[in-house]
Amino acid sequence: MASPFLAIDIGNTRLKWALYDGAHPGAALQASGAEFLDHIERLADGPWADLPAPGSMLGCVVAGDTLRRRAEEQIVERFDCTPRWVVSSPGEAGIVNGYDHPTRLGADRFVAMIGARHRMLAQGPARPMVVVLIGTAVTVEAIDASGKFLGGLILPGHGIMLRALESGTAGLHVPTGEVREFPTNTSDALTSGGTYAIAGAVERMVQHVRSHCGEEPACFMTGGAGWKMAPVMNGHFELVESLIMDGLLVIARERAAL
Repeated sequence: MASPFLAIDIGNTRLKWALYDGAHPGAALQASGAEFLDHIERLADGPWADLPAPGSMLGCVVAGDTLRRRAEEQIVERFDCTPRWVVSSPGEAGIVNGYDHPTRLGADRFVAMIGARHRMLAQGPARPMVVVLIGTAVTVEAIDASGKFLGGLILPGHGIMLRALESGTAGLHVPTGEVREFPTNTSDALTSGGTYAIAGAVERMVQHVRSHCGEEPACFMTGGAGWKMAPVMNGHFELVESLIMDGLLVIARERAAL
Protein backbone atom coordinates (compact mmCIF):
# COMPACT_ATOMS: atom_id res chain seq x y z
CA MET A 1 0.00 0.00 0.00
CA ALA A 2 1.34 3.44 -0.99
CA SER A 3 2.23 5.83 1.79
CA PRO A 4 0.97 9.43 1.83
CA PHE A 5 2.91 12.10 -0.04
CA LEU A 6 3.25 15.73 1.07
CA ALA A 7 3.62 18.44 -1.59
CA ILE A 8 4.63 21.99 -0.59
CA ASP A 9 4.77 25.23 -2.56
CA ILE A 10 6.39 28.18 -0.74
CA GLY A 11 5.55 31.30 -2.70
CA ASN A 12 6.14 34.98 -2.05
CA THR A 13 3.11 35.34 0.23
CA ARG A 14 1.94 31.92 1.42
CA LEU A 15 3.02 28.34 1.97
CA LYS A 16 0.58 25.99 0.22
CA TRP A 17 0.53 22.29 1.09
CA ALA A 18 -1.34 19.19 -0.03
CA LEU A 19 -1.31 15.62 1.27
CA TYR A 20 -2.02 12.87 -1.27
CA ASP A 21 -2.51 9.14 -0.84
CA GLY A 22 0.51 8.44 -3.04
CA ALA A 23 3.41 10.06 -4.91
CA HIS A 24 2.05 9.89 -8.46
CA PRO A 25 -0.20 11.87 -10.81
CA GLY A 26 -3.88 11.29 -10.11
CA ALA A 27 -3.29 10.47 -6.44
CA ALA A 28 -6.29 11.26 -4.25
CA LEU A 29 -6.11 14.47 -2.24
CA GLN A 30 -6.47 13.78 1.49
CA ALA A 31 -5.98 17.26 2.92
CA SER A 32 -4.69 20.67 1.89
CA GLY A 33 -4.25 24.19 3.19
CA ALA A 34 -2.22 27.38 3.16
CA GLU A 35 -0.46 29.55 5.71
CA PHE A 36 0.86 33.08 5.34
CA LEU A 37 4.65 33.07 5.57
CA ASP A 38 4.59 34.91 8.90
CA HIS A 39 2.75 31.96 10.43
CA ILE A 40 4.76 28.94 9.23
CA GLU A 41 5.51 27.99 12.85
CA ARG A 42 1.82 27.17 13.35
CA LEU A 43 1.88 24.20 10.96
CA ALA A 44 3.19 21.38 13.17
CA ASP A 45 0.80 22.04 16.06
CA GLY A 46 -2.03 23.35 13.91
CA PRO A 47 -3.12 22.14 10.46
CA TRP A 48 -0.61 19.25 10.43
CA ALA A 49 -1.30 18.05 13.97
CA ASP A 50 -3.75 15.29 12.99
CA LEU A 51 -2.39 14.37 9.56
CA PRO A 52 -1.08 10.87 8.85
CA ALA A 53 2.69 10.94 8.47
CA PRO A 54 3.79 11.12 4.83
CA GLY A 55 6.31 8.58 3.58
CA SER A 56 7.90 11.28 1.41
CA MET A 57 7.63 14.96 0.56
CA LEU A 58 8.69 17.24 -2.25
CA GLY A 59 8.41 20.99 -2.50
CA CYS A 60 9.42 24.10 -4.38
CA VAL A 61 10.53 27.39 -2.86
CA VAL A 62 10.79 30.89 -4.28
CA ALA A 63 10.76 32.72 -0.94
CA GLY A 64 14.43 32.08 -0.04
CA ASP A 65 16.55 29.86 2.18
CA THR A 66 15.38 31.31 5.50
CA LEU A 67 11.75 30.42 4.86
CA ARG A 68 12.75 27.04 3.47
CA ARG A 69 14.57 26.27 6.72
CA ARG A 70 11.56 27.37 8.77
CA ALA A 71 9.38 25.00 6.78
CA GLU A 72 11.91 22.18 7.20
CA GLU A 73 11.84 22.66 10.97
CA GLN A 74 8.07 22.14 10.94
CA ILE A 75 8.34 19.06 8.71
CA VAL A 76 10.99 17.45 10.89
CA GLU A 77 9.16 18.39 14.10
CA ARG A 78 5.87 16.85 13.00
CA PHE A 79 6.86 14.07 10.56
CA ASP A 80 9.65 11.51 10.29
CA CYS A 81 10.26 12.64 6.73
CA THR A 82 13.28 14.04 4.89
CA PRO A 83 12.54 17.42 3.25
CA ARG A 84 13.31 17.43 -0.48
CA TRP A 85 13.09 20.44 -2.77
CA VAL A 86 13.00 20.89 -6.52
CA VAL A 87 15.82 22.91 -8.07
CA SER A 88 15.39 23.86 -11.71
CA SER A 89 17.65 21.76 -13.92
CA PRO A 90 18.46 21.58 -17.65
CA GLY A 91 15.63 19.10 -18.05
CA GLU A 92 13.20 16.90 -16.13
CA ALA A 93 9.88 15.11 -16.58
CA GLY A 94 9.41 16.11 -20.23
CA ILE A 95 10.49 19.77 -19.96
CA VAL A 96 13.79 20.95 -21.50
CA ASN A 97 14.90 24.12 -19.74
CA GLY A 98 15.95 26.74 -22.29
CA TYR A 99 16.85 29.40 -19.71
CA ASP A 100 20.31 30.94 -20.20
CA HIS A 101 21.20 29.72 -16.69
CA PRO A 102 18.80 26.81 -16.07
CA THR A 103 19.22 26.69 -12.28
CA ARG A 104 18.20 30.36 -12.00
CA LEU A 105 14.71 29.66 -13.32
CA GLY A 106 12.21 29.88 -10.46
CA ALA A 107 11.37 26.41 -9.19
CA ASP A 108 7.64 27.21 -9.17
CA ARG A 109 7.79 28.12 -12.86
CA PHE A 110 9.68 24.92 -13.71
CA VAL A 111 7.30 22.72 -11.72
CA ALA A 112 4.19 24.41 -13.15
CA MET A 113 5.42 23.77 -16.70
CA ILE A 114 5.93 20.09 -15.87
CA GLY A 115 2.42 19.88 -14.42
CA ALA A 116 0.94 21.62 -17.45
CA ARG A 117 2.71 19.36 -19.95
CA HIS A 118 1.48 16.24 -18.15
CA ARG A 119 -2.08 17.62 -18.20
CA MET A 120 -1.83 18.60 -21.88
CA LEU A 121 -0.56 15.14 -22.93
CA ALA A 122 -3.39 13.50 -20.97
CA GLN A 123 -5.86 15.47 -23.09
CA GLY A 124 -4.46 14.64 -26.53
CA PRO A 125 -1.45 15.04 -28.86
CA ALA A 126 1.51 17.23 -27.90
CA ARG A 127 1.01 20.95 -28.56
CA PRO A 128 2.84 24.15 -27.71
CA MET A 129 1.79 25.68 -24.40
CA VAL A 130 1.48 29.01 -22.62
CA VAL A 131 1.53 28.61 -18.83
CA VAL A 132 0.56 31.57 -16.64
CA LEU A 133 1.09 31.87 -12.86
CA ILE A 134 -0.95 34.68 -11.31
CA GLY A 135 0.43 35.43 -7.86
CA THR A 136 2.34 38.20 -6.11
CA ALA A 137 4.26 38.32 -9.37
CA VAL A 138 2.94 37.08 -12.72
CA THR A 139 4.94 34.75 -14.97
CA VAL A 140 4.06 33.80 -18.53
CA GLU A 141 5.90 30.77 -19.95
CA ALA A 142 6.23 29.59 -23.56
CA ILE A 143 6.86 25.90 -24.30
CA ASP A 144 6.99 24.27 -27.73
CA ALA A 145 5.33 20.97 -28.63
CA SER A 146 8.49 18.98 -27.87
CA GLY A 147 8.57 20.28 -24.31
CA LYS A 148 11.31 22.88 -24.75
CA PHE A 149 10.87 25.96 -22.57
CA LEU A 150 11.39 28.82 -25.03
CA GLY A 151 11.36 31.65 -22.50
CA GLY A 152 8.99 33.62 -20.33
CA LEU A 153 7.86 36.96 -18.97
CA ILE A 154 7.84 38.25 -15.39
CA LEU A 155 5.65 41.20 -14.43
CA PRO A 156 4.12 42.60 -11.25
CA GLY A 157 0.87 41.21 -9.96
CA HIS A 158 -2.20 43.28 -9.12
CA GLY A 159 -1.10 44.13 -5.59
CA ILE A 160 2.38 45.30 -6.58
CA MET A 161 0.96 47.47 -9.38
CA LEU A 162 -1.51 49.16 -7.03
CA ARG A 163 1.10 49.74 -4.32
CA ALA A 164 3.48 51.24 -6.88
CA LEU A 165 0.80 53.65 -8.06
CA GLU A 166 -0.18 54.56 -4.52
CA SER A 167 3.43 55.27 -3.52
CA GLY A 168 4.26 57.24 -6.66
CA THR A 169 1.05 59.17 -7.26
CA ALA A 170 -0.78 61.55 -4.95
CA GLY A 171 -4.38 60.80 -4.00
CA LEU A 172 -4.68 57.20 -5.23
CA HIS A 173 -5.41 55.54 -1.87
CA VAL A 174 -8.75 54.12 -2.99
CA PRO A 175 -10.57 50.79 -2.50
CA THR A 176 -10.22 47.94 -4.94
CA GLY A 177 -12.70 48.30 -7.77
CA GLU A 178 -14.22 46.15 -10.49
CA VAL A 179 -12.95 45.28 -13.96
CA ARG A 180 -14.88 47.39 -16.47
CA GLU A 181 -14.55 47.95 -20.20
CA PHE A 182 -14.93 51.69 -19.65
CA PRO A 183 -14.13 52.55 -16.01
CA THR A 184 -15.77 55.73 -14.73
CA ASN A 185 -14.26 55.92 -11.24
CA THR A 186 -10.70 55.70 -9.94
CA SER A 187 -11.13 52.37 -8.12
CA ASP A 188 -12.42 50.66 -11.27
CA ALA A 189 -9.78 52.42 -13.38
CA LEU A 190 -6.95 51.06 -11.21
CA THR A 191 -8.30 47.51 -11.05
CA SER A 192 -9.12 47.43 -14.76
CA GLY A 193 -5.75 48.91 -15.72
CA GLY A 194 -3.81 46.28 -13.79
CA THR A 195 -5.98 43.45 -15.07
CA TYR A 196 -5.73 44.49 -18.70
CA ALA A 197 -1.98 45.10 -18.40
CA ILE A 198 -1.52 41.47 -17.33
CA ALA A 199 -3.98 40.24 -19.97
CA GLY A 200 -2.14 42.15 -22.68
CA ALA A 201 1.22 40.61 -21.76
CA VAL A 202 -0.29 37.12 -21.70
CA GLU A 203 -2.04 37.60 -25.03
CA ARG A 204 1.16 38.92 -26.62
CA MET A 205 2.96 35.74 -25.53
CA VAL A 206 0.17 33.62 -27.03
CA GLN A 207 0.74 35.48 -30.32
CA HIS A 208 4.49 34.85 -30.13
CA VAL A 209 4.01 31.11 -29.54
CA ARG A 210 1.40 30.82 -32.27
CA SER A 211 3.75 32.54 -34.74
CA HIS A 212 6.90 30.69 -33.65
CA CYS A 213 5.37 27.21 -33.50
CA GLY A 214 2.80 27.56 -36.28
CA GLU A 215 0.14 26.06 -34.06
CA GLU A 216 -2.43 27.20 -31.51
CA PRO A 217 -1.01 26.68 -28.01
CA ALA A 218 -2.76 24.98 -25.13
CA CYS A 219 -3.14 27.67 -22.47
CA PHE A 220 -3.11 27.05 -18.72
CA MET A 221 -3.49 29.46 -15.81
CA THR A 222 -2.84 28.90 -12.12
CA GLY A 223 -2.12 30.87 -8.95
CA GLY A 224 -4.12 32.48 -6.17
CA ALA A 225 -5.49 35.27 -8.35
CA GLY A 226 -6.02 33.16 -11.47
CA TRP A 227 -9.79 33.19 -11.02
CA LYS A 228 -9.74 36.99 -11.40
CA MET A 229 -7.85 36.88 -14.69
CA ALA A 230 -9.35 33.91 -16.53
CA PRO A 231 -12.73 35.58 -17.27
CA VAL A 232 -11.15 38.60 -19.01
CA MET A 233 -8.78 36.67 -21.29
CA ASN A 234 -9.26 36.47 -25.04
CA GLY A 235 -9.25 32.79 -25.96
CA HIS A 236 -9.59 29.80 -23.68
CA PHE A 237 -7.36 29.41 -20.64
CA GLU A 238 -7.81 26.28 -18.56
CA LEU A 239 -7.77 27.38 -14.93
CA VAL A 240 -5.97 24.73 -12.84
CA GLU A 241 -5.69 25.57 -9.16
CA SER A 242 -3.32 22.69 -8.40
CA LEU A 243 -0.89 23.01 -11.32
CA ILE A 244 2.24 23.25 -9.15
CA MET A 245 1.08 20.36 -6.96
CA ASP A 246 0.38 18.37 -10.13
CA GLY A 247 3.94 19.03 -11.25
CA LEU A 248 5.36 17.89 -7.92
CA LEU A 249 3.41 14.62 -8.24
CA VAL A 250 4.83 14.06 -11.73
CA ILE A 251 8.40 14.75 -10.57
CA ALA A 252 7.99 12.49 -7.53
CA ARG A 253 6.89 9.58 -9.74
CA GLU A 254 9.69 10.17 -12.26
CA ARG A 255 12.36 10.28 -9.56
CA ALA A 256 11.02 7.16 -7.85
CA ALA A 257 11.38 5.29 -11.14
CA LEU A 258 15.09 6.15 -11.50
